[in-house]
Amino acid sequence: MKRYWTLLALLGLCAPLLRAQLDKLVIPAGTPEDQALQAISKESDSDKRLAMYQDFVQKFSSNPVAVAYGQWQIAQAYQDKGDLEKALAAGDKAAAASPHDIDILVTMVGIAQAAKNNGKVMEYSVHGGEVYNSLAKQPKPEGMSDSDFAAHVTDEKAAAQSSYEFLEAAAYNAITSTADAKTRVGYIERFTPAFPDSRFAEAITSYALMSFSELNDMPRLVAYGEKVLATSPENLPTLLLLANAYADDPKAGSLAKSVTYAQKTITIAKADAPDADRSRKVSAGVAHSTLGYAYMKEDKTQAAVTELKAAAGLLKGQDDQSYAVALYRLGFAYAKLNRVSDARDVLTEGVKITSPVQQMSRDLLTKVNAARAQGR
Repeated sequence: MKRYWTLLALLGLCAPLLRAQLDKLVIPAGTPEDQALQAISKESDSDKRLAMYQDFVQKFSSNPVAVAYGQWQIAQAYQDKGDLEKALAAGDKAAAASPHDIDILVTMVGIAQAAKNNGKVMEYSVHGGEVYNSLAKQPKPEGMSDSDFAAHVTDEKAAAQSSYEFLEAAAYNAITSTADAKTRVGYIERFTPAFPDSRFAEAITSYALMSFSELNDMPRLVAYGEKVLATSPENLPTLLLLANAYADDPKAGSLAKSVTYAQKTITIAKADAPDADRSRKVSAGVAHSTLGYAYMKEDKTQAAVTELKAAAGLLKGQDDQSYAVALYRLGFAYAKLNRVSDARDVLTEGVKITSPVQQMSRDLLTKVNAARAQGR
């Protein structure tokens, strides 16, 4: 990994007159700290150089800039040696000594990723996002004009933009690679305020709703989903997840909400339009399937059959898992109407698909075949 040397520290330049919101590690030329760093830079042996940096941070422990820079280099030295735990420990000290230095945070995210430590990736990334967003909130220096101050903030944000985007992507990847739903929700709740208006906002919404669904946390799922729809009323993933959630919610009025959201999804997706892509067809297909499921719960079985046939037609060859669910529901609806031959046909196709409803389809097919045999 690229080593992020602080040019100002090595050259010993003076601190700028304007106190920037972003930390810059500046060690004046000619100071004992500067002389010690010059000596370290001349040492070619990595183990000796590491020991010298450790002596450096102890000797200048009262100087936060020296501590931050020294621990930052120690972190990278341990990373080079493959000792990622010690690298993270040193990085924590560097970040604590210089909490607004995005370069340090970028380095530490890379180390945390190498250590496969999503918790640390989120910690450093969120911290960096907060630092970046604080740039617009920094106090204007006395005597500086509004236009000069606005230009200064714009310049600072432009200089840190690529780092901010790296941290944003790292945090998003940590969320997507986290299997535990409760942990994932915690990450999402930290991500959202640290990266407002994120380019990953739609995907984050889907992961949040999916996580609440996995946790069977209906109140939070509904609250989050309704909040999303308040600002983005045509968000298809959110409409679908809420339609499914309400379909299984025993509260009075929930089935009506499921029907409403499923119908709205079908209308927005426009699966029959010439330019409809796979995503829109699958969204509409799943919505038809959910609508049919809701109708069955309302004892509107014939209406359910119409919706489930439409679902199967849209999902076949597009999404095997959703197609299998639609076939199972359609087979159940046919069986309820005593259309055993039709039920047998769709269930026979459904059992061929490896899916969460495969065994349920087999069990129902066995009952349908028995009923069919008795009817002869």
